Amino acid sequence: MVLTVVSAAALLGWASVLLLPSRPYRIRERFEPDAFAADLGDVAVLIPARNEADIIETTLDALARQGPGLTVYVIDDESTDATAALCRRAADRLRLPAKDRFPLMVVLIAGQPLPADWSGKLWTLQQGLEHASRPYTVLLDADITLDAHVLPSLLGFARDEAISLVSIMATLRCRGFWERLLVPPFIFFFKLLYPFARVNAERSTTAAAAGGCILIETRVLRSIGGFKPIRGALIDDCALAAEVKRRGQRIWLGLSRAVTSRRPYPELAHFWRMVSRTAFTQLRYSLVLLLATTALMAVMFLGPVAALVNFSSTLSMTLGGLGLAAMAAAYTPVVRFYRLPVSWALTLPVAATLLLAMTWSSAIGCWRGTRARWKNRAYQAFR
Repeated sequence: MVLTVVSAAALLGWASVLLLPSRPYRIRERFEPDAFAADLGDVAVLIPARNEADIIETTLDALARQGPGLTVYVIDDESTDATAALCRRAADRLRLPAKDRFPLMVVLIAGQPLPADWSGKLWTLQQGLEHASRPYTVLLDADITLDAHVLPSLLGFARDEAISLVSIMATLRCRGFWERLLVPPFIFFFKLLYPFARVNAERSTTAAAAGGCILIETRVLRSIGGFKPIRGALIDDCALAAEVKRRGQRIWLGLSRAVTSRRPYPELAHFWRMVSRTAFTQLRYSLVLLLATTALMAVMFLGPVAALVNFSSTLSMTLGGLGLAAMAAAYTPVVRFYRLPVSWALTLPVAATLLLAMTWSSAIGCWRGTRARWKNRAYQAFR
Protein backbone atom coordinates (compact mmCIF):
# COMPACT_ATOMS: atom_id res chain seq x y z
CA MET A 1 0.00 0.00 0.00
CA VAL A 2 2.80 2.43 0.87
CA LEU A 3 4.65 1.79 -2.39
CA THR A 4 1.41 2.19 -4.33
CA VAL A 5 0.78 5.60 -2.76
CA VAL A 6 4.39 6.68 -3.25
CA SER A 7 4.47 5.56 -6.89
CA ALA A 8 1.17 7.32 -7.56
CA ALA A 9 2.57 10.51 -6.01
CA ALA A 10 5.73 10.21 -8.12
CA LEU A 11 3.71 9.70 -11.30
CA LEU A 12 1.58 12.74 -10.48
CA GLY A 13 4.74 14.76 -9.80
CA TRP A 14 6.44 13.85 -13.07
CA ALA A 15 3.22 14.38 -15.03
CA SER A 16 3.03 17.86 -13.52
CA VAL A 17 6.62 18.58 -14.60
CA LEU A 18 5.80 17.49 -18.15
CA LEU A 19 2.66 19.63 -18.26
CA LEU A 20 4.02 22.83 -16.69
CA PRO A 21 3.49 25.80 -19.03
CA SER A 22 7.17 26.76 -18.71
CA ARG A 23 8.29 23.28 -19.90
CA PRO A 24 11.49 23.53 -17.81
CA TYR A 25 12.81 20.19 -19.02
CA ARG A 26 12.92 21.18 -22.69
CA ILE A 27 15.91 22.66 -24.51
CA ARG A 28 14.19 25.61 -26.15
CA GLU A 29 16.36 28.53 -25.08
CA ARG A 30 19.32 27.92 -27.37
CA PHE A 31 21.98 30.38 -28.44
CA GLU A 32 23.94 29.76 -31.62
CA PRO A 33 26.38 32.40 -32.93
CA ASP A 34 26.23 33.89 -36.39
CA ALA A 35 29.23 33.38 -38.63
CA PHE A 36 30.42 36.97 -38.67
CA ALA A 37 32.97 39.13 -36.92
CA ALA A 38 31.98 42.60 -35.72
CA ASP A 39 33.87 45.36 -33.99
CA LEU A 40 34.12 44.70 -30.26
CA GLY A 41 35.41 48.10 -29.23
CA ASP A 42 32.39 48.42 -26.91
CA VAL A 43 33.23 45.23 -24.99
CA ALA A 44 35.63 44.48 -22.14
CA VAL A 45 36.11 40.94 -20.83
CA LEU A 46 36.87 40.21 -17.18
CA ILE A 47 38.44 36.83 -16.39
CA PRO A 48 38.99 35.93 -12.72
CA ALA A 49 41.92 33.53 -12.61
CA ARG A 50 43.23 31.57 -9.64
CA ASN A 51 45.70 28.80 -10.46
CA GLU A 52 44.51 28.38 -14.05
CA ALA A 53 47.87 27.79 -15.73
CA ASP A 54 46.65 24.66 -17.50
CA ILE A 55 43.79 26.37 -19.37
CA ILE A 56 44.20 30.17 -19.42
CA GLU A 57 46.08 30.38 -22.73
CA THR A 58 43.43 28.35 -24.57
CA THR A 59 40.74 30.68 -23.23
CA LEU A 60 42.65 33.74 -24.44
CA ASP A 61 43.34 32.17 -27.84
CA ALA A 62 39.59 31.68 -28.31
CA LEU A 63 38.93 35.32 -27.44
CA ALA A 64 41.34 36.38 -30.19
CA ARG A 65 38.96 34.78 -32.72
CA GLN A 66 35.93 36.84 -31.68
CA GLY A 67 36.42 40.14 -33.49
CA PRO A 68 38.56 43.29 -33.63
CA GLY A 69 38.86 45.82 -30.83
CA LEU A 70 38.41 43.50 -27.85
CA THR A 71 40.20 44.12 -24.55
CA VAL A 72 40.55 41.39 -21.93
CA TYR A 73 41.40 41.95 -18.26
CA VAL A 74 42.76 38.88 -16.51
CA ILE A 75 42.67 39.39 -12.75
CA ASP A 76 45.19 37.07 -11.13
CA ASP A 77 43.68 36.04 -7.79
CA GLU A 78 46.90 35.32 -5.86
CA SER A 79 47.77 32.31 -8.02
CA THR A 80 50.62 30.11 -6.85
CA ASP A 81 51.24 28.55 -10.27
CA ALA A 82 52.31 30.01 -13.62
CA THR A 83 49.00 31.72 -14.40
CA ALA A 84 50.47 35.24 -14.43
CA ALA A 85 53.52 34.30 -16.49
CA LEU A 86 51.40 32.54 -19.11
CA CYS A 87 49.06 35.53 -19.33
CA ARG A 88 52.02 37.80 -20.02
CA ARG A 89 53.26 35.43 -22.69
CA ALA A 90 49.82 35.29 -24.30
CA ALA A 91 49.52 39.07 -24.15
CA ASP A 92 52.74 39.46 -26.13
CA ARG A 93 51.72 36.82 -28.65
CA LEU A 94 48.11 37.91 -29.21
CA ARG A 95 48.58 41.65 -29.50
CA LEU A 96 49.60 41.15 -33.13
CA PRO A 97 47.15 39.84 -35.75
CA ALA A 98 47.57 36.45 -37.40
CA LYS A 99 45.87 34.58 -40.21
CA ASP A 100 43.22 33.02 -37.97
CA ARG A 101 42.83 35.67 -35.29
CA PHE A 102 42.39 39.37 -34.54
CA PRO A 103 44.77 41.43 -32.41
CA LEU A 104 43.80 41.10 -28.77
CA MET A 105 44.70 43.42 -25.92
CA VAL A 106 45.30 41.39 -22.76
CA VAL A 107 45.82 43.30 -19.50
CA LEU A 108 47.01 41.40 -16.44
CA ILE A 109 45.88 42.76 -13.06
CA ALA A 110 47.47 41.56 -9.85
CA GLY A 111 44.65 40.84 -7.42
CA GLN A 112 44.71 42.15 -3.88
CA PRO A 113 44.22 39.98 -0.76
CA LEU A 114 40.66 38.84 -0.16
CA PRO A 115 38.65 40.91 2.37
CA ALA A 116 36.82 38.93 5.03
CA ASP A 117 33.29 39.66 3.78
CA TRP A 118 33.84 38.91 0.08
CA SER A 119 33.80 35.67 -1.88
CA GLY A 120 36.93 35.17 -3.95
CA LYS A 121 35.40 35.37 -7.43
CA LEU A 122 33.34 38.48 -6.73
CA TRP A 123 36.29 40.30 -5.14
CA THR A 124 38.38 39.48 -8.19
CA LEU A 125 35.68 40.72 -10.57
CA GLN A 126 35.21 43.91 -8.55
CA GLN A 127 38.88 44.73 -9.02
CA GLY A 128 38.56 44.13 -12.75
CA LEU A 129 35.45 46.31 -12.96
CA GLU A 130 37.51 49.28 -11.81
CA HIS A 131 39.39 49.06 -15.12
CA ALA A 132 36.45 48.27 -17.42
CA SER A 133 34.99 51.43 -18.95
CA ARG A 134 33.35 50.13 -22.11
CA PRO A 135 29.55 50.00 -22.57
CA TYR A 136 29.43 46.20 -22.20
CA THR A 137 31.29 43.91 -19.82
CA VAL A 138 31.68 40.16 -20.26
CA LEU A 139 32.26 38.03 -17.17
CA LEU A 140 34.06 34.91 -18.35
CA ASP A 141 35.34 32.01 -16.26
CA ALA A 142 38.92 30.98 -16.99
CA ASP A 143 37.88 27.51 -18.15
CA ILE A 144 35.37 28.69 -20.77
CA THR A 145 36.18 28.43 -24.47
CA LEU A 146 34.12 30.43 -26.95
CA ASP A 147 33.66 29.37 -30.55
CA ALA A 148 34.49 32.02 -33.12
CA HIS A 149 32.12 35.02 -33.22
CA VAL A 150 30.23 34.19 -30.03
CA LEU A 151 30.82 37.64 -28.53
CA PRO A 152 29.68 39.62 -31.61
CA SER A 153 26.53 37.48 -31.69
CA LEU A 154 25.90 37.99 -27.97
CA LEU A 155 26.39 41.72 -28.34
CA GLY A 156 24.03 41.90 -31.31
CA PHE A 157 21.40 39.82 -29.50
CA ALA A 158 21.55 41.99 -26.37
CA ARG A 159 21.24 45.20 -28.40
CA ASP A 160 18.50 43.98 -30.74
CA GLU A 161 16.36 42.62 -27.89
CA ALA A 162 17.19 45.43 -25.41
CA ILE A 163 18.42 42.91 -22.81
CA SER A 164 20.72 44.15 -20.06
CA LEU A 165 22.14 40.77 -19.00
CA VAL A 166 22.61 37.77 -21.27
CA SER A 167 24.11 34.61 -19.81
CA ILE A 168 24.96 31.36 -21.53
CA MET A 169 25.09 28.07 -19.69
CA ALA A 170 28.23 26.45 -21.01
CA THR A 171 28.26 22.89 -22.24
CA LEU A 172 30.20 21.06 -19.56
CA ARG A 173 32.75 18.36 -20.30
CA CYS A 174 30.97 15.01 -20.54
CA ARG A 175 33.46 12.28 -21.41
CA GLY A 176 34.20 9.78 -18.64
CA PHE A 177 31.69 7.72 -16.69
CA TRP A 178 31.25 10.13 -13.79
CA GLU A 179 30.84 13.15 -16.04
CA ARG A 180 28.25 11.32 -18.13
CA LEU A 181 26.41 10.19 -15.03
CA LEU A 182 26.39 13.53 -13.19
CA VAL A 183 26.77 16.44 -15.63
CA PRO A 184 23.40 16.08 -17.43
CA PRO A 185 21.39 15.77 -14.18
CA PHE A 186 23.27 18.77 -12.78
CA ILE A 187 21.95 20.81 -15.74
CA PHE A 188 18.52 19.15 -15.49
CA PHE A 189 18.05 20.10 -11.84
CA PHE A 190 19.20 23.66 -12.51
CA LYS A 191 16.56 23.95 -15.23
CA LEU A 192 13.89 22.61 -12.87
CA LEU A 193 14.89 25.08 -10.16
CA TYR A 194 15.13 28.00 -12.57
CA PRO A 195 12.89 27.39 -15.61
CA PHE A 196 14.55 29.33 -18.39
CA ALA A 197 11.22 30.49 -19.83
CA ARG A 198 10.35 32.12 -16.50
CA VAL A 199 13.83 33.59 -16.12
CA ASN A 200 13.50 35.22 -19.54
CA ALA A 201 9.93 36.47 -19.01
CA GLU A 202 9.79 40.15 -18.10
CA ARG A 203 6.83 39.80 -15.74
CA SER A 204 8.25 36.82 -13.87
CA THR A 205 10.24 37.32 -10.68
CA THR A 206 12.36 34.23 -11.34
CA ALA A 207 15.97 35.25 -11.90
CA ALA A 208 19.05 33.17 -12.66
CA ALA A 209 22.22 33.26 -14.70
CA ALA A 210 25.07 30.98 -15.66
CA GLY A 211 28.26 32.54 -14.35
CA GLY A 212 30.62 30.98 -16.89
CA CYS A 213 29.66 33.48 -19.59
CA ILE A 214 27.69 36.66 -18.87
CA LEU A 215 27.39 39.79 -20.98
CA ILE A 216 26.02 42.77 -19.07
CA GLU A 217 25.60 46.47 -19.72
CA THR A 218 28.32 48.20 -17.75
CA ARG A 219 26.04 51.09 -16.77
CA VAL A 220 23.57 48.61 -15.26
CA LEU A 221 26.34 46.81 -13.39
CA ARG A 222 27.62 50.08 -11.98
CA SER A 223 24.11 51.29 -11.13
CA ILE A 224 23.64 48.39 -8.72
CA GLY A 225 26.98 49.13 -7.07
CA GLY A 226 29.05 46.63 -9.03
CA PHE A 227 29.50 43.38 -7.15
CA LYS A 228 29.41 44.94 -3.69
CA PRO A 229 25.71 44.22 -2.97
CA ILE A 230 26.32 40.49 -3.49
CA ARG A 231 29.92 40.40 -2.27
CA GLY A 232 29.48 37.38 0.01
CA ALA A 233 27.35 35.31 -2.37
CA LEU A 234 28.55 31.84 -3.27
CA ILE A 235 25.92 31.37 -6.01
CA ASP A 236 27.07 34.67 -7.44
CA ASP A 237 25.60 34.33 -10.93
CA CYS A 238 22.01 33.95 -9.73
CA ALA A 239 22.52 36.67 -7.12
CA LEU A 240 23.70 39.08 -9.83
CA ALA A 241 20.78 38.21 -12.11
CA ALA A 242 18.34 38.80 -9.24
CA GLU A 243 19.83 42.25 -8.55
CA VAL A 244 19.56 43.22 -12.22
CA LYS A 245 16.01 41.94 -12.69
CA ARG A 246 14.85 43.48 -9.42
CA ARG A 247 15.68 46.87 -10.90
CA GLY A 248 13.42 46.32 -13.86
CA GLN A 249 16.09 45.28 -16.38
CA ARG A 250 15.61 42.39 -18.79
CA ILE A 251 17.72 39.26 -18.47
CA TRP A 252 18.07 36.19 -20.67
CA LEU A 253 19.46 32.72 -19.99
CA GLY A 254 20.09 29.96 -22.50
CA LEU A 255 22.32 27.04 -23.43
CA SER A 256 24.81 26.75 -26.24
CA ARG A 257 27.27 24.24 -27.64
CA ALA A 258 29.35 27.20 -28.82
CA VAL A 259 30.28 27.98 -25.20
CA THR A 260 32.12 25.10 -23.57
CA SER A 261 33.81 24.42 -20.26
CA ARG A 262 37.09 22.55 -20.22
CA ARG A 263 37.06 22.00 -16.46
CA PRO A 264 37.44 18.22 -16.01
CA TYR A 265 35.61 16.16 -13.39
CA PRO A 266 37.11 12.73 -14.09
CA GLU A 267 36.50 11.30 -10.61
CA LEU A 268 33.48 11.28 -8.34
CA ALA A 269 35.44 13.23 -5.71
CA HIS A 270 36.00 16.12 -8.16
CA PHE A 271 32.31 16.47 -8.92
CA TRP A 272 31.44 15.98 -5.25
CA ARG A 273 33.56 19.00 -4.26
CA MET A 274 32.03 21.15 -6.95
CA VAL A 275 28.42 20.38 -6.03
CA SER A 276 28.83 20.37 -2.24
CA ARG A 277 30.41 23.84 -2.45
CA THR A 278 27.00 25.49 -2.96
CA ALA A 279 24.35 22.78 -2.49
CA PHE A 280 23.35 23.75 1.06
CA THR A 281 23.56 27.43 0.08
CA GLN A 282 20.89 26.71 -2.53
CA LEU A 283 18.66 25.54 0.32
CA ARG A 284 19.38 28.76 2.25
CA TYR A 285 21.14 26.75 4.98
CA SER A 286 17.74 25.47 6.15
CA LEU A 287 17.37 22.06 7.81
CA VAL A 288 13.64 22.13 7.05
CA LEU A 289 14.30 22.62 3.33
CA LEU A 290 16.97 19.92 3.42
CA LEU A 291 14.59 17.39 4.96
CA ALA A 292 11.79 18.40 2.59
CA THR A 293 14.12 18.06 -0.39
CA THR A 294 15.26 14.64 0.82
CA ALA A 295 11.68 13.43 1.15
CA LEU A 296 10.68 14.86 -2.23
CA MET A 297 13.62 13.30 -4.04
CA ALA A 298 13.06 9.94 -2.36
CA VAL A 299 9.47 9.93 -3.62
CA MET A 300 10.17 11.29 -7.10
CA PHE A 301 13.31 9.33 -7.96
CA LEU A 302 13.42 6.22 -5.79
CA GLY A 303 9.67 5.64 -5.41
CA PRO A 304 9.06 4.54 -9.01
CA VAL A 305 12.07 2.20 -8.97
CA ALA A 306 11.02 0.58 -5.69
CA ALA A 307 7.44 0.19 -6.93
CA LEU A 308 8.54 -1.30 -10.23
CA VAL A 309 10.32 -4.17 -8.49
CA ASN A 310 7.44 -4.79 -6.07
CA PHE A 311 6.34 -7.98 -7.76
CA SER A 312 3.60 -8.59 -5.20
CA SER A 313 1.45 -5.73 -6.54
CA THR A 314 0.54 -5.30 -10.19
CA LEU A 315 -0.88 -1.84 -9.52
CA SER A 316 2.29 -0.75 -7.77
CA MET A 317 4.46 -2.06 -10.60
CA THR A 318 2.31 -0.36 -13.22
CA LEU A 319 2.41 2.98 -11.44
CA GLY A 320 6.14 2.62 -10.89
CA GLY A 321 6.75 1.85 -14.55
CA LEU A 322 4.66 4.82 -15.67
CA GLY A 323 6.43 7.08 -13.19
CA LEU A 324 9.84 5.93 -14.41
CA ALA A 325 8.76 6.49 -18.02
CA ALA A 326 7.56 10.02 -17.23
CA MET A 327 10.83 10.74 -15.41
CA ALA A 328 12.85 9.52 -18.39
CA ALA A 329 10.72 11.57 -20.77
CA ALA A 330 11.44 14.74 -18.77
CA TYR A 331 15.16 13.97 -18.60
CA THR A 332 15.63 12.90 -22.22
CA PRO A 333 16.02 16.41 -23.78
CA VAL A 334 19.08 17.12 -21.60
CA VAL A 335 20.46 13.63 -22.28
CA ARG A 336 20.14 14.22 -26.01
CA PHE A 337 21.69 17.69 -25.73
CA TYR A 338 24.77 15.99 -24.31
CA ARG A 339 24.63 13.45 -27.14
CA LEU A 340 24.11 10.43 -24.92
CA PRO A 341 21.84 7.51 -25.86
CA VAL A 342 18.20 7.95 -24.85
CA SER A 343 18.46 4.86 -22.64
CA TRP A 344 20.90 6.83 -20.46
CA ALA A 345 17.86 8.66 -19.06
CA LEU A 346 17.22 5.61 -16.88
CA THR A 347 20.36 6.40 -14.85
CA LEU A 348 18.72 9.49 -13.34
CA PRO A 349 17.66 7.81 -10.04
CA VAL A 350 21.28 6.82 -9.38
CA ALA A 351 22.56 10.30 -10.18
CA ALA A 352 19.85 11.94 -8.09
CA THR A 353 20.80 9.80 -5.09
CA LEU A 354 24.44 10.85 -5.42
CA LEU A 355 23.53 14.53 -5.80
CA LEU A 356 21.35 14.29 -2.69
CA ALA A 357 24.30 12.77 -0.80
CA MET A 358 26.45 15.69 -1.95
CA THR A 359 23.81 18.09 -0.60
CA TRP A 360 23.92 16.39 2.79
CA SER A 361 27.71 16.54 2.67
CA SER A 362 27.44 20.28 2.03
CA ALA A 363 25.10 20.67 5.01
CA ILE A 364 27.33 18.64 7.33
CA GLY A 365 30.33 20.72 6.34
CA CYS A 366 28.41 23.90 7.09
CA TRP A 367 27.29 22.60 10.49
CA ARG A 368 30.93 21.85 11.26
CA GLY A 369 31.80 25.48 10.59
CA THR A 370 32.81 25.65 6.92
CA ARG A 371 30.17 27.12 4.64
CA ALA A 372 32.14 26.25 1.51
CA ARG A 373 35.61 25.29 0.38
CA TRP A 374 36.93 26.03 -3.11
CA LYS A 375 40.36 26.57 -4.67
CA ASN A 376 42.13 26.26 -1.33
CA ARG A 377 39.86 28.81 0.34
CA ALA A 378 37.44 28.09 3.17
CA TYR A 379 34.41 30.28 3.80
CA GLN A 380 33.28 30.10 7.39
CA ALA A 381 29.68 29.33 8.25
CA PHE A 382 27.44 32.14 9.44
CA ARG A 383 27.17 32.43 13.22
